Amino acid sequence: MSKDSYSSQDKMHLATDCIIFGFDNGILKLLIFKRSIAPYKGAFSLIGSFVKINESIDSAAERVLEEITGLKNVYMEELKTYNSVHRDPGARCVSVGQYALIKINDYDKDLVEKHNAMWYPFNELPDLVLDHNQMVKDALARLRRKTRYQPIGFELLPTKFTLPQLQSLYEAIFQKKIDSRNFRKKVLSFGVLIKLNEKDRSSSKKGAFLYKFDHEKYEELVTKGINFEVRSFINNYEPII
Repeated sequence: MSKDSYSSQDKMHLATDCIIFGFDNGILKLLIFKRSIAPYKGAFSLIGSFVKINESIDSAAERVLEEITGLKNVYMEELKTYNSVHRDPGARCVSVGQYALIKINDYDKDLVEKHNAMWYPFNELPDLVLDHNQMVKDALARLRRKTRYQPIGFELLPTKFTLPQLQSLYEAIFQKKIDSRNFRKKVLSFGVLIKLNEKDRSSSKKGAFLYKFDHEKYEELVTKGINFEVRSFINNYEPII
């Protein structure tokens, strides 16, 4: 193909949109913002950006996340490509969705406010622009599937946590109650939790023992193909958006 062949081709934009999950006091949340430009100025949107000519799609997503939250080295995974011809009335634009998991207390609150962004509980999400509603549904489905092989709490819980907090995270993801006794037995059977000689007494005088993840043990089990699924305790769950 000659150089002239490139210049004669139609042009299109490439973007990345970030579905940013956070977990806060038993509630799964999503970071969204109000658009300041047309089209759909003032409407709610995912956090995103056009990919610059000198950066990869992954680098663009990392840049967006850092600009909005101040966080680096966050767990992020490519979701899928959204390429409907008429998906964006502003221009012909293909977007690559990326979803991220962050500890909600770690982000820079001033940066989030500066960009007019806000955390919304999943069950209170407003309608989003373009195909962003579909992106969120796809990301949640991926997150649910991910529970088959990885303890999600690595990315969403504080370093020290209680078993009830871990259970509430899974309940928030699936929007279903889990039997506490079965859940405790299952997650402890994996051998990736270290029980600490400390208690969280914020919710009761008796308190609940704190745990932390054993990353080395987890990596060892992953190489052996261990299944970390706890979804067997959650029946007939329905999407929440």
